[in-house]
Amino acid sequence: MINITLPNVDVSITKQANPVLSHIYGFTDFIQIPRDYGGIFMFYNDDEELLFVGKARKLRPRIKKHFEDTVSPMKMHRDEVTRIDVSLIENPVHREIYETYIVNEFKAKYNVDKVLYK
Repeated sequence: MINITLPNVDVSITKQANPVLSHIYGFTDFIQIPRDYGGIFMFYNDDEELLFVGKARKLRPRIKKHFEDTVSPMKMHRDEVTRIDVSLIENPVHREIYETYIVNEFKAKYNVDKVLYK
């Protein structure tokens, strides 16, 4: 049996109620997310429910794209996201394994790809 443990969260940003600075859906701390590092990201709501898990070769642009893109699976649910957790994982194979594991183990609500449960 293979034993997979969750990677450490390296960056966690939360939505601000009344952001004063420039923001994207209430998030003003995107600068904390590394631009040129790969890893996985997880979107959570107020109830700590896992909404979406994704991976990226370059984290910050990919996460921002989920809030700006018209084809993102999150486009209808962007307002639900209140916390974003990021784990830095440079190895692309490891990113793939972690993403698939987290989607299926924690049943991410809006992930449609890589779902092995029904």
